Amino acid sequence: MGETTLQHTQLLGAADYVAALDTLCKLPQHTLCIFEKDFDGIGFNSEARFESLRHFLLSNPNNRLQLLAHNTRPLSQYCPRMMMLLRQFGHSMAIHETPKHLQHLSEPFAVADESHYVRRFHFDDTRGILAQNDAEGGRLLKSRFAEMWAASHPSSLATTLSL
Repeated sequence: MGETTLQHTQLLGAADYVAALDTLCKLPQHTLCIFEKDFDGIGFNSEARFESLRHFLLSNPNNRLQLLAHNTRPLSQYCPRMMMLLRQFGHSMAIHETPKHLQHLSEPFAVADESHYVRRFHFDDTRGILAQNDAEGGRLLKSRFAEMWAASHPSSLATTLSL
């Protein structure tokens, strides 16, 4: 496609952050990893985001969507579309919850294919950055996510849905 130009877009508020996540959810070809406090109020129940993620998961059975949160309960309470994706794509999608010793981490981020990412400075601060074609930054965040994921545990949502 030829679009390998590094692009950083500053995010100045909640609307920018939600739009950046929407953009990121359309970019992955293989993996999408998202770390948030609780996924509440940032567009994870929108129809557009649902369709983007569904398209991603349908496009290849090897694609992976990993969601990591300090608290996964808001996903089940306020994001029925995400729960539909989990039911339909449980083989390609996983939701984990961080253990107590990682609950101090407060910088949410999402990484698509180790080359695109959205990052905020703090859960309570909607300022941040959308980076496209930034392989170096993407690899660093993906590595951080992998460490957090390895220390986390599957959410009770996954076992509740599979009953």
